[in-house]
This record gives sequence, structure tokens and C-alpha cells, in this order.
Amino acid sequence: MELKVPLSEKDVLKLKTGDIVHLSGIIYTARDLAHRKLLELAKQDELPFNLEGTVIYHCGPVVRKDERFEIVSAGPTTSARMNRYLDEILSLGVKGIIGKGGMDHEPFKRHKAVYFAFTGGAGSLAAKSIKKVRDVYWLDELGIPEAVWVLEVERFPLLVAIDAYGNSIYKKS
Repeated sequence: MELKVPLSEKDVLKLKTGDIVHLSGIIYTARDLAHRKLLELAKQDELPFNLEGTVIYHCGPVVRKDERFEIVSAGPTTSARMNRYLDEILSLGVKGIIGKGGMDHEPFKRHKAVYFAFTGGAGSLAAKSIKKVRDVYWLDELGIPEAVWVLEVERFPLLVAIDAYGNSIYKKS
């Protein structure tokens, strides 16, 4: 299934756990420090970009800079440690999270959002789907892995691991 960011609630509600999707559009990387920064700025109404319908990738990319930035590798980081920020991040309009290892499923159900899994250890494969670095926020303050990278992706291969109905490939039956 082909998906384009920004995602609508209608897009997300079509997805079921186990679906394979190819995501295209603009996504944002964010790890622990970036989540804290985003939530601080949101409380002050000072976010530098709109998160409505967007997708956040739990990733600390390996970046090379010549005349422009190039993502060399972009493997996912473990998402569970961002669980403490999940409800608030989704409440900002985020409709998708990409990572590895899963997260709490209830916030995805409550906010009608989806969790996409990408295989750990396949960072160079992910980088092939990244067509361009559009921008970077807080690079000097947070450093390369923790900065928010604005990435243009094309046909990024993902697995729906938690759907908007609370179904999860990580839940034991």
C-alpha cells in the first residue's frame, strides 16, 4: 500500500496490523531530547513546524556533509524509551511513529494513530528511501543523533506494527 504524508485520520483507519506500506513525503526524526524539546515548545505555542498529520521517525541518523547534508544510515532506535512522551506527542496531531521494538498500544488507539516498524540493523536500506534532507533543527544544541532532521522520503518500506484500533504485533494473546 502506498501512503503519503501528511496522513489523515481516514488514511490511518484503513491500516491494519501486518500491512506493508511504502511511505512517501516529509517525516521528522526525533529521539529523547528532541521529544522533550518539541513538548516544551508546544506548551509555549512555539513549534517551528506543524505536526498535524506528520510521521516521527525514532532515529539518530549518520550524516555526511559536503555542500549539503546526506543521510548515510538511518536505522531506527528503540521506541519504548519514548513511551513517556507518546500521549503528548500524539496529541499534537502526529499520526504515525516509525521505530523498532514497539510502544504502548493504547495511545495509538486513543489518538487514531499508527506505529510503523522498520528493521533494526538496516540503516543503509532506510537511507536509500531518503531522497533529501529538507532541514535540521537544534543541530548545535542537541548534536547530530538528537537533532530533528526533516527528511523527504520516497517509498520507505514499513510494517504496520500497531494500528489505530489498538492491535499490536507485540501484544501477547
